[in-house]
Amino acid sequence: MGSSNRNEDGDLNQALIAESSTKEDNGGQDFSSRLCIESKKLWHVVGPAIFSRVASYSMNIITQAFAGHLSEVELASISIANTVIVGFNFGLLLGMVSALETLCGQAFGAKRYHMLGIYLQRSWIVLFLCCFLTLPFYIFTTPVLKLLGQSDAVSEQSGLVALWLIPLHFSFAFHFPLQRFLQFQLQNQIIAWVSLMGLAVNALTSWLLVYVFDFGVVGAAIALDISWWFMVLGLFVYTSCGWCPLTWTGFSVQAFVGLWDFVKLSVASGVMLCLENWYYRILLLMTGYLKNATTAVDALSVCTTIKDWEMMIPMAFFDGTGVRVANELGAGNGNAVTFATKVNFGGAIHRVAVGSGWQAWVAYINLGCYYIIGLPLEILMGWIFKLGVMGIWGGMILGGTAAQTVILAITTIRCDWEKEGIWGGIILGGTAVQTVIITIRCDWEKERKPARGYRSGQSLIQRITQRTDIS
Repeated sequence: MGSSNRNEDGDLNQALIAESSTKEDNGGQDFSSRLCIESKKLWHVVGPAIFSRVASYSMNIITQAFAGHLSEVELASISIANTVIVGFNFGLLLGMVSALETLCGQAFGAKRYHMLGIYLQRSWIVLFLCCFLTLPFYIFTTPVLKLLGQSDAVSEQSGLVALWLIPLHFSFAFHFPLQRFLQFQLQNQIIAWVSLMGLAVNALTSWLLVYVFDFGVVGAAIALDISWWFMVLGLFVYTSCGWCPLTWTGFSVQAFVGLWDFVKLSVASGVMLCLENWYYRILLLMTGYLKNATTAVDALSVCTTIKDWEMMIPMAFFDGTGVRVANELGAGNGNAVTFATKVNFGGAIHRVAVGSGWQAWVAYINLGCYYIIGLPLEILMGWIFKLGVMGIWGGMILGGTAAQTVILAITTIRCDWEKEGIWGGIILGGTAVQTVIITIRCDWEKERKPARGYRSGQSLIQRITQRTDIS
């Protein structure tokens, strides 16, 4: 099926990133004109991304709101099941799909459109298998929570809710790749509309199942399942029924070629996000050891939910930056990549790493800041100083996020960036001051020969693209 594209798009063994022989000539444009053009391109992605992310996350708000009207135990159970159990796996799968961001974005920029469909199918396979491997998190929720010292009532109820959230778990394996597949070919409006309809479905089914049919907290979980699978179906119908003729040519056996390299890049991406995402889930579990554990878990869960809800806006800028960098990098427009990162400096330089395929490096930063510095400080403030939930929350801000700022600022100051061939940048965002140091200026025209420290990541991407050999 994919063989028909051989002559049209060239040999699949060619480099993913286009040769930079065609360089952008921006000499005739002043800075304000270029800034205006780049901002329009950015907002073409960011606007719908803000809407879709807020709408999707609002489903969690609706679920917790309905559970909160039942009882404290029901709210605590849906909080642990959805925020901790689902959150653990959500972070892993969302991180793993960043491999698709790197590959689809650069392939679209290089006009190798048929490869997007193959990468999409590879991502489905890898994420679906990962869902099976992480099923024990859901099946053994009750005994694990009891082993960790949670109350019997909350553990039993959380285990029941977790089982009913297994369909939601599998929906991530298809929804995340479909969303990235469409986003990186600038099909953003459909994602926003499907998210809006999914939110409406969630509100309606939650009311029906919780209040009309009196299914309680299980009904809230089922409503979440239905709404997410509704979004999967909507995006798949749009993708496969003729609206993406260049990038979706049907199912192909080429999706099974080079899976191992794709898995390695996906795992590196997953670890990058998981180390940060899991950190917040661990905090919620730690709260269960405080006095009045049920109330404490409820309080921290609400705070975390509000924080994550607010984070949907900067995360949309992350998406926009990733799309711009990957598309221009794939097209070989080095000057455009450099200018895009400058324009997005205050928004989301974290996504420059994803667009360039440097996921593994970020994982080391998150590991040190969140787990070596952040967690001990939270234990100190929460239990030793007896500050309870406020201590845990304060330790998170002063430890994990603020420590990240200090460490990365020192790294930036002390590093000889001219020698490295890159210039470091620091961004502000997140809960308080969440900082990630990522390169924002290098010789993008020579990105096929990446700066020291990124060679393994770049060669992995090249292996993925080169092993797809249509015969």
